[in-house]
Amino acid sequence: MPPFNQSIFHPAVFFLTGIPGLEASHIWISIPFCCLYAIAISGNGMILFVIITESSLHEPMYYFLSMLSFTDLGLCLSTLVTMLGIFWFNAREISFDTCISQMFFIHGFTFMESSVLLAMAFDRFIAICNPLRYSMMLTNSRIIKVGFAIIIRGTTALVPLLLLLKRLSFCHSHVLHHSYCFHPDVMKLSCTDTKINSAFGLAIVISTAGLDSVLILLSYVLIIRSVLSIASVEERKKAFGTCISHISAVAIFYIPMISLSLSIFHPAVFFLTGIPGLESSHIWISIPFCCLYAIAISGNGMILFVIITESSLHEPMYYFLSMLSFTDLGLCLSTLVTMLGIFWFNAREISFDTCISQMFFIHGFTFMESSVLLAMAFDRFIAICNPLRYSMMLTNSRIIKVGFAIIIRGTTALVPLLLLLKRLSFCHSHVLHHSYCFHPDVMKLSCTDTKINSAFGLAIVISTAGLDSVLILLSYVLIIRSVLSIASVEERKKAFGTCISHISAVAIFYIPMISLSLVHRFGKNAPPIVHILIANVYLLIPPVMNPIIYSVKTKQIRKAVLKLFIPKVV
Repeated sequence: MPPFNQSIFHPAVFFLTGIPGLEASHIWISIPFCCLYAIAISGNGMILFVIITESSLHEPMYYFLSMLSFTDLGLCLSTLVTMLGIFWFNAREISFDTCISQMFFIHGFTFMESSVLLAMAFDRFIAICNPLRYSMMLTNSRIIKVGFAIIIRGTTALVPLLLLLKRLSFCHSHVLHHSYCFHPDVMKLSCTDTKINSAFGLAIVISTAGLDSVLILLSYVLIIRSVLSIASVEERKKAFGTCISHISAVAIFYIPMISLSLSIFHPAVFFLTGIPGLESSHIWISIPFCCLYAIAISGNGMILFVIITESSLHEPMYYFLSMLSFTDLGLCLSTLVTMLGIFWFNAREISFDTCISQMFFIHGFTFMESSVLLAMAFDRFIAICNPLRYSMMLTNSRIIKVGFAIIIRGTTALVPLLLLLKRLSFCHSHVLHHSYCFHPDVMKLSCTDTKINSAFGLAIVISTAGLDSVLILLSYVLIIRSVLSIASVEERKKAFGTCISHISAVAIFYIPMISLSLVHRFGKNAPPIVHILIANVYLLIPPVMNPIIYSVKTKQIRKAVLKLFIPKVV
């Protein structure tokens, strides 16, 4: 009796789909699929055969290639029967347990292939960056262990996911929207709560394919750095040439995987809002906004120009200031078109993909600006607390590395957040309450559960802007302690004076950000105009005020700007 109760809500069968609307042409559609399967099976089988039989290929690189061919063969054979069964015999039915088994092999081989690509990246890294230790590190016994680890990892990651799926009840439609059993597709048919399944599935994807892709990217960063240190151009080309095949394999594995993971229930367009109730006055309201954009773009552009052209400003403090101006310029340009488009032409429509792109730049430059302010705090800390080591610690090469780290940090924090957003469905209102695409605003319109998105978004904000603000505060605690130990009052004032501009920049960045977060979290009953004004202040005030503050408060910048406009005076 108990077993019957546990499995009663499992369907006897699921129904697979081929290509809806083209059922009459399935026999013809099967021809290119047959050709692809024939090429895949014969090609990977041939590679396996020649690597096994040809003793000259018994090397680590080719062993990993044989693992890749094995997983590709497994993936092909996992879907061959159901896909061609639909096209040839209209055999659309698949039992629940057979469906679970097919999922095990499809997702299992997918996770294994991701692991194999990581192992191949490690192989290229050792071969290029540490060639003398290559044969010692990648012994036959070690490669066998790697192979077993790949199998165990793929299996242990998948078994709990499928057991969680078996606990679900399926009492609605039993029609799957693929030609094979795909975990998210099956899970959507359940009439039971699937939050645990979704969270666990996401955790598995992040800890396998997600982690693997990050490590592969890191390995190629190290490989590129090593190759660029080679003097000979021919040797560089040769080193890069050994990686081309692997890079291609990584691209053709991860790009379709990411594409398949994205939801198809996206609106054609969102509708942006200007200032509700004042639509007839938008042309007049645009005047102060135009002035603010003009000040921000010209001011930050001018600071960038004088730092680049004035050799006396080629110092760490001004390099960081140029990064700040660059991020402020990026923030302005990210919203300029949509905001003025609404005010001037009532152009309120924005496509979903354009909206995602705008979010990437707005939030990306915001995270980068937070990182730049932290780097500037570190610069002030070293200059005041450890001045003798300042030039030694903040070298040009180190500042360049900091710049790249800021870009990579902002990008890697944001990409998963936007991919999570793309999986959501939007089936209610498509009206956004800002003049640009803002992540929390877009997320609220979803009719899908957004708890994972909210939690991940909060984690990113805490680990970027939250952590940065704490470290900036800590740096100033140490700076104040160091300054108060100086005997001379004049020296104290001078030390504090070098920090005024940075403290002002920190305040005008974090105060609007915190205000906007609080309004979104607790100001649901506030008038829409409050949300809109704070959102515009959040994006426009830092880019407008930063060049003014640094031009007024920093003597060297002020002199360089005056020299630019009135050469004879300076």
